[in-house]
Amino acid sequence: MDVATPLVSSSSVAEALTPRQIGLILFALTLGGFAIGTSEFASMGLMPNMVASLGVTEPQVGHLISAYALGVVVGAPLLAILGAGWKRKTLLLALMGFYALGNLASALGPTYESLLVFRFIAGLPHGAYFGVAALTAVAISPPNKRGRAISLVMLGLTLAILIGNPLATWLGQVIDWRWVFAFVALIALATATLLAIWLPRGIDGAKAHPLDELRAFHRLPVWQALGIGAIGFAGMFAVFSYLAPTMLQVTRVAPAWIPLGLAGFGVGGVIGNFVGGWLFDRVQLRGAWIVLVWATAMLLLFPLMAQTLPTILLATVGIGLMGALGPILQSHLMDVAGDAQTLAAASHHAAFNTANALGPWLGGMAITAGLGWTSTGYVGAAMAVAGLLIYAGARQTLRARYATVEAACPSR
Repeated sequence: MDVATPLVSSSSVAEALTPRQIGLILFALTLGGFAIGTSEFASMGLMPNMVASLGVTEPQVGHLISAYALGVVVGAPLLAILGAGWKRKTLLLALMGFYALGNLASALGPTYESLLVFRFIAGLPHGAYFGVAALTAVAISPPNKRGRAISLVMLGLTLAILIGNPLATWLGQVIDWRWVFAFVALIALATATLLAIWLPRGIDGAKAHPLDELRAFHRLPVWQALGIGAIGFAGMFAVFSYLAPTMLQVTRVAPAWIPLGLAGFGVGGVIGNFVGGWLFDRVQLRGAWIVLVWATAMLLLFPLMAQTLPTILLATVGIGLMGALGPILQSHLMDVAGDAQTLAAASHHAAFNTANALGPWLGGMAITAGLGWTSTGYVGAAMAVAGLLIYAGARQTLRARYATVEAACPSR
């Protein structure tokens, strides 16, 4: 049994919203997630184009991916703390505006070194946006549908893998990869505009103070949940980051097939996103165990499945199902974080982008060491197993907390 205090946040403003208004707000929040996801994953599909344009190697483009992820890791807790006292609507608009500027700079960056800096800057508002967006979605949704509400916000990320990233890859092949980041900036501005119109003021939780968030954040269950995401999810990025050259060098298909391979991750991610919300609403954190066991099996099979086009496409869908881990851990964090709601919700994305940095780095090390493009599957499986070990520790902590509650309240 998971012991947590479910987050229930409502206000008279939220309760007065009609289903249509709620739908429009969720659409705007999801659109922001789509912009962020497209930008985050674009470099993976555009890797061959960026290699040719910038005169660098595939692992160096992997460093651009890691630079963005590092920006998320740094920016998520920092901006969540700095924005703790802000109104949610104001903070969301500011974060989307910041994101638009970071991506415009990425589109204009003249050199590889400048791109490293601009990708880092673009990543800074990522985690804080998703954290505040998740809290906003929960605030306007019934308490028993928290997992579903969060999965809808996260849907933008998975749709970016399914639609945005393949389109970005195609656009980079037809025109130029820089236009992708310019279009992301436009989508971010459109998100800010829609939120300014549709999101009413007053969808806020209790007044938060930075020091209170930091004090409440020192809880073992919070760090264990972040560890599961940071380590266990790295396996997907180890494979995803080098999918384009793997399809070219191992599967030996034409570049035109790469968007379809990336879309496979998107199909798995969309399905996994809804499955994750469904699992959390029924079995809570135990859903993470199911996802990680599945991921381990699929990642171990990846080197074999990468040999032919039909099987590598099937593998991308199967590995993409790891996206189910997102809604599970996001919802669990909001339960165990106490007063650190904004910081915990934002740090969830810092953890997943630690995975986004760790996966390409470890995968790149294996490739550079001469182990081959498909070695990323074995690297990923090892990370998923490590995530399972952290999960086992988290379950033990929850059981200990439950035993303590039972001893204090035997009538429960």
